[in-house]
Amino acid sequence: MMMWWHGLSLVGSLAVTGPIGVAIAIWLVAGRSWHLTAAWCALFGAGMALVVATKVAFMGWGVGVEAVEFAGFSGHAMRAAAVFPVAFYLLVRTRTLAWRSAAVAAGVLLAVLIAVSRVYVEAHSVSESVTGCILGLLVACSFIWYASVSQHMVLSRWLLLMCLPIVLIAPRVEPVPAERWIAQLAMHLSGHDQAYTRAIWHKPKNLQPAS
Repeated sequence: MMMWWHGLSLVGSLAVTGPIGVAIAIWLVAGRSWHLTAAWCALFGAGMALVVATKVAFMGWGVGVEAVEFAGFSGHAMRAAAVFPVAFYLLVRTRTLAWRSAAVAAGVLLAVLIAVSRVYVEAHSVSESVTGCILGLLVACSFIWYASVSQHMVLSRWLLLMCLPIVLIAPRVEPVPAERWIAQLAMHLSGHDQAYTRAIWHKPKNLQPAS
């Protein structure tokens, strides 16, 4: 069972969801959907920026919510919830409402399972996974709503198939050290020699990272 959760967790990794997010943008550009491209880049970029900002705030200055063990939005959950409903929606956009609804629901289900996997593999707390998933779903829903009222969108389904090799190859790719990069950024900005970790919540309050 743990292998199942680890596999799902890999599907939400930056090595998978990052390229899919970029592939969606390329797909929209190929269809000359300039406004949708700008909307997707802005929404997905904002979601990513919020994830990084909350993690930097915690790692650099210890800003979090101890009561619910919140030390930053889960990036895996946010990205999965943003890209999969959108990718599935775009794949069947020209079909009936039932098809579009089912595709979005499948994307949301996959994203929720990935968020749950982050708790099972002990990478995130429940609060971090839930809020990360909600943030990603806000990104996806905002884009899907905008796309649904857009009049100009000429897309080829074949272009979306560029995402498939990413998902298949990802388990064999070295993990992107995003957390280490964020920790280094946090220490650089805060001037601390060590990044805050959740362990700080289990130590006396006067123990702080060396500065």
